[in-house]
Amino acid sequence: MKMKKYIADTMVEAMNKVRADFGDDAVILSSNVVTSKGFLGFFKKKSVEVVAGFDEPVQMQVEPAFVQATDLREPKQEAEIRKEMIEMKRLLQEMKQSASFGNFPDELKPLLTFLEGQELSKELIFQIGNEIFAHMKEKKKDFSNEEQLQIAKTLLMKEFSGLPFGGISFTKKYINVLGPTGVGKTTTIAKIAARALLEEKKKIGFITTDTYRIAAIEQLRTYANLLQAPVEIAYNSKDFEKSIEKMKDLDLIFIDTAGRNYKEMKFVDDLKHLIDFSLDMESFLVLSVTSKEEDMRTIVEKFTSLPIERFIFTKVDETGSIGPMFNLMKQYGIGAAYYTDGQEVPEDLAEADLEKMLKMLLAGAEHA
Repeated sequence: MKMKKYIADTMVEAMNKVRADFGDDAVILSSNVVTSKGFLGFFKKKSVEVVAGFDEPVQMQVEPAFVQATDLREPKQEAEIRKEMIEMKRLLQEMKQSASFGNFPDELKPLLTFLEGQELSKELIFQIGNEIFAHMKEKKKDFSNEEQLQIAKTLLMKEFSGLPFGGISFTKKYINVLGPTGVGKTTTIAKIAARALLEEKKKIGFITTDTYRIAAIEQLRTYANLLQAPVEIAYNSKDFEKSIEKMKDLDLIFIDTAGRNYKEMKFVDDLKHLIDFSLDMESFLVLSVTSKEEDMRTIVEKFTSLPIERFIFTKVDETGSIGPMFNLMKQYGIGAAYYTDGQEVPEDLAEADLEKMLKMLLAGAEHA
């Protein structure tokens, strides 16, 4: 086995050096954090010392067929080696992840690790870490958990303050709600409509373009009956125009679109041909926080050609990590209108407020 010692500022840097010499099949034999003396006892410099090794491939001799058939020890040995190498790769990946914050003081790591658990983007986490560390260097002292949280909250407030937050404006007549199947679109529409009727005393109506699922139409009818509001079904653009004409005397018209697999662009194009987006309309994209962030990002990408005003995030109560909400808002420059945390209509609906959402994100960090 070839062995080599590496010294680097961070574990990530050390791993990159290991990979450059030995590739992904390297074996980490040991790793240590070496601390050098700092100025007046503060800001001690930490380095990572890693010893890595690599087994050179053994040239296997081809045995005669009758020997291969009777001697089964070699294939078994190969399987064990392969299993060990897979385990080593897994451990290497875990070490890489745990060393993500190697450049930051130990006092900062609990908060940064907590935010990582909330699935906040690495970009935002490192912004927070650098901001707190800058304050520590300026004041030449460690910061308490409470002080760290306040700096993190201030930074995030500044980062997202330019985005729009809050529910429907009541200045536009048509409320168009878009989103993939399974995100709770119809229930969310009912919650918003009930608030508009009961709290704002608006005359409301519904148009559904979800003609693919009978259950969806019946669900909307049930909510509409409870709210004593009319419902129209639009199978095509002409039906949509007729529905608009029938409801011209209402204050607000809520449009429930079909829940489809919007990873396929053709379904988004269908919406463009069915709905007149030039109307006096607000459009919202509904996303379930329980979905993978990559899948949510794919959906958003498909809808970038439509005038999306704000996001509506659903099923917040069904996940322990809400960082992806902030990641999507940051990446696409789109704020939030509402988030839902249950099935009750209209109770389990909260109008998006940045300060409250940050409080949710950081809840529990004081105990990290």
